Amino acid sequence: MKGFYTVGLLLLSNAFMTLAWYGHLKFREMDWLKGLGLLAIILISWGIAFFEYLLQVPANRIGFRGHGGPFSLMELKIIQEVISLSVFIVFTLIVFRTETIRWNHIAGMLLIVGAVYLVFHR
Repeated sequence: MKGFYTVGLLLLSNAFMTLAWYGHLKFREMDWLKGLGLLAIILISWGIAFFEYLLQVPANRIGFRGHGGPFSLMELKIIQEVISLSVFIVFTLIVFRTETIRWNHIAGMLLIVGAVYLVFHR
């Protein structure tokens, strides 16, 4: 059960982090955010990233074997990376409709899935 909580929290945390890292690239399309300077954008992104940390830290504590969870540190990291790329792809397709997913992006993702297999292989 802790594994499901960990993955769920990681999914939510990565949604916030992707929004913090890349969402501001769409600000110029919003009238009320169009004229913001870099410092204001950084502060807004930090505010969004705060929620990422509220989810990421508990996810790692719950999931880490040293705290009674099912995953090693390496396993937690590779899970986080796969979730991060998955959330990013969905975000890109929804928010940045002009971006396209090409064969090499898919091939790269499959290599990461291969990395998951290797990390979890005993």
